[in-house]
Amino acid sequence: MKRTLAVLLSLIILTGITGGCSNNKNGLDPQSPVTLTMWHNFGGDMQKTMDTLIDEFNSTEGKEQGVIINVTAITSSAELQETLNRIVNGDPGAPAMPDITTSYPKTAVLFQEKGLLANLDDYFTSEELENYVPQFVAEGRFGEDNGLYVFPFAKSTEILYLNQTLFDAFSAETGIGMDSLSSFEGIAQAATAYYRWTDAQTPDIPDDGKAFYAADSWVNLAQAGAIQLGDSLFQEEALRLDTDAYRHIWDVCYAPAISGGFALYDGYSSDLSKTGDLICSTGSSAGILFYGDTITYPDNTTQQVEYSILPFPTFEGGKKVAIQRGNGFCVAASDDKKREQAAALFLKWFTRPEQNMRFISSTGYLPVTQQAFEVDMEEEINRVEDPRIRKMLGAVTQMYAEYDFFVAPVFEGFDSISKSYETDLRLFLTNERDNWLESTEREDPATRAEGALERFAVGR
Repeated sequence: MKRTLAVLLSLIILTGITGGCSNNKNGLDPQSPVTLTMWHNFGGDMQKTMDTLIDEFNSTEGKEQGVIINVTAITSSAELQETLNRIVNGDPGAPAMPDITTSYPKTAVLFQEKGLLANLDDYFTSEELENYVPQFVAEGRFGEDNGLYVFPFAKSTEILYLNQTLFDAFSAETGIGMDSLSSFEGIAQAATAYYRWTDAQTPDIPDDGKAFYAADSWVNLAQAGAIQLGDSLFQEEALRLDTDAYRHIWDVCYAPAISGGFALYDGYSSDLSKTGDLICSTGSSAGILFYGDTITYPDNTTQQVEYSILPFPTFEGGKKVAIQRGNGFCVAASDDKKREQAAALFLKWFTRPEQNMRFISSTGYLPVTQQAFEVDMEEEINRVEDPRIRKMLGAVTQMYAEYDFFVAPVFEGFDSISKSYETDLRLFLTNERDNWLESTEREDPATRAEGALERFAVGR
């Protein structure tokens, strides 16, 4: 009897030890946890939310499974990008790659080409991946194997920010309504009218009207517009400026840019919004926290204002299409597959709807699971305290139901081409406006558009 009890007790102890060591599914051991290093680029309120969630993981799921996430670097996107580039280039003095890092696909592809990233298809079943928004997952796939190397955890798109207070005053006197803001053609017409309306308020000062609209990214506007119109801005790794779609985009934007209705500003449009020098703009949904509720004018007087958040405009006759943006999590390839497994465990936990919604509700990003968008979003919108984020989530929920999302091309020279396009376009249109203002007989800017495009496109 004693011998039988001893054998049973030994079996119970052995089973407990074995279960703790192997954890059946993944080989992780709560008694000897795996500690993973992590880098991310979130500061301010976003950092607080990220820290809270990581602490929660470490004390719950991570503790039970044997995984500890240790954040060892928090930096800006630009600094993180620079450090990652040093690592992938093998620069002297470059730090070791962390187990998990936030990264954009354009950077991740360089690591993947050198075999430095784990293919997360090895750790997610097809059934698990079906829970995520397909376009968001697709953005992280590349390489000859089309593997999943960047995992989505928060995304953004572009939306229309509108100073409703200033627009209502303009609308009341001109009759231009909100319906004009659903298309870029309507925005262009409103911009021209707004510049003239504000210019007329100081008849003794010529050409001092205010701009109506600005794009935070003119290349994103062109990309979205081309796809809306059934074409593409890029052919392989080169810009395509000779298509009918791009010519239409040019024609719509050129005239209000020359006549003053579109702002040619080297910075974020939220800066101009804070001074009343702009009524509306297209920009990232994640930029919502940069829009306040007051305007400070040059004479230091302030005005209380209210913003509306609207879906991204389309070009007339085009499909409802908008860009999807944002980085994702990359996992370093390791000879110890338990480290990759541990990282995947964290990604699954972090992107569950309950955690994912908590992250996006305080940061202005979008969730990545279909349940979060289709089931949890309405309740979350009602729960969010910040009215700016509530309005943004309402707009992007509408876009999720009605729009297709596209991903910018992923190739090494994309950033440099995009930056060059932005800089050159802004400089070109600024010079065009200066020349138009200086001309004694100002012709209709629309008649100059075709010749201007030919000059701009030369050598590009």
